[in-house]
Amino acid sequence: MAKFSWVQFLFFSGLALFAGFLALAIAVTLEPSLSAPLVALISPGLKLAEMVMPETHKSFAWTFGWFLRIAIVANGAYYFALLNLGAYLLYRKRPV
Repeated sequence: MAKFSWVQFLFFSGLALFAGFLALAIAVTLEPSLSAPLVALISPGLKLAEMVMPETHKSFAWTFGWFLRIAIVANGAYYFALLNLGAYLLYRKRPV
């Protein structure tokens, strides 16, 4: 099994965070024209944030800020897992 270095971890973390932010931006703009499962596949953080956000009587900025935090972190974790799965499948040792 290939050794996972800290450089690879930091690189994938940054790339996943950027991809999660980008996926959220794309999913928000395309949400009205796409089906819900497809939006959840592109940006699972968007659907998670819609379900998790409590209906409190806080300010709009507070609500929107937490919505973005939840969605971006969830998308980042999703794309981090996808990047690591892709790296594993690409660099795994194949039987001869």
